[in-house]
Amino acid sequence: QVQLVESGGGLVQAGGSLRLSCAASGRTLSSYAMGWFRQAPGKEREFVASIRWRASNTYYADSVKGRFTISRDNAKNTVLLQMNSLKPEDTAVYYCAADYRGPGTVVAASYDSWGQGTQVTVSS
Repeated sequence: QVQLVESGGGLVQAGGSLRLSCAASGRTLSSYAMGWFRQAPGKEREFVASIRWRASNTYYADSVKGRFTISRDNAKNTVLLQMNSLKPEDTAVYYCAADYRGPGTVVAASYDSWGQGTQVTVSS
């Protein structure tokens, strides 16, 4: 199983940017679909973005489309989430997840491995 560690979270003002990183160990990420999910206090975990394991097709939640970009750097065994034009409603703990040879679905249960999460707080 792959181990995942997120980093890059923090406090930012509305309209600002952050870049989250998900570093993997134990397995190469090139064989995994990768997803980013987030969970705000009192809310369920929700899909943010994903990228397929082979074709690198990307998918986004409507709420982040045009503002967030998911990408992978197989040489560094890392997946990134570039977040621009941040809004207070983007405040949440962000998790990366891996699905071995998966399609990169929006369903959290499809993913095999999860990181511990990184806090993103956007002030108004």
